[in-house]
Amino acid sequence: MTLAPAARNPAISRELVHRLAEACSDEGEAFQPTALRLVQEQRRLSRYIEQNVQHLGAMPSQVALHMLTVSMRVFEQVGGRMGKVSTADIDRAAARIQAVADQVLPADSGLPERVRAIDWRAQPHLLDEVLWALYERDADARKEGEVDLGQDQSALVFLVMWLAIEALDSVWRAPKGFAG
Repeated sequence: MTLAPAARNPAISRELVHRLAEACSDEGEAFQPTALRLVQEQRRLSRYIEQNVQHLGAMPSQVALHMLTVSMRVFEQVGGRMGKVSTADIDRAAARIQAVADQVLPADSGLPERVRAIDWRAQPHLLDEVLWALYERDADARKEGEVDLGQDQSALVFLVMWLAIEALDSVWRAPKGFAG
């Protein structure tokens, strides 16, 4: 079953996504107040993410929450207007992803390629940044304090991030004139 795209926002360019995400990472501990504010602004979504990764343990949960806050910060820095993610937005995003789960899984090294074959993904370059961080970043690109998760943990973190980005994109209105 394929779902029609819900995209109404232009994709944020890969270069801009990477630059903004790296800037968050470069801030280190100084990013924490911003991250806390972003989590509080999207409490329903952050709670959903927390609940769906907590069984993986502390480290994957921290990775997922960090990726969530970085993703929210990317949207914020691009500008426009961000609404609050509702339970209905989360449910719609979950249904879209569930519809293609069989095409994307199993949780192995081929997951990024299979995900990229899904052409209706909201904000594909932001999702690519998450895939890069979880699957494709080599040891030389790892910064102090960053960790590698196992394939199963990475897959679950990615799937909840995909849901989060779909939900965020559905309530985001790109700035006037933004072309990506």
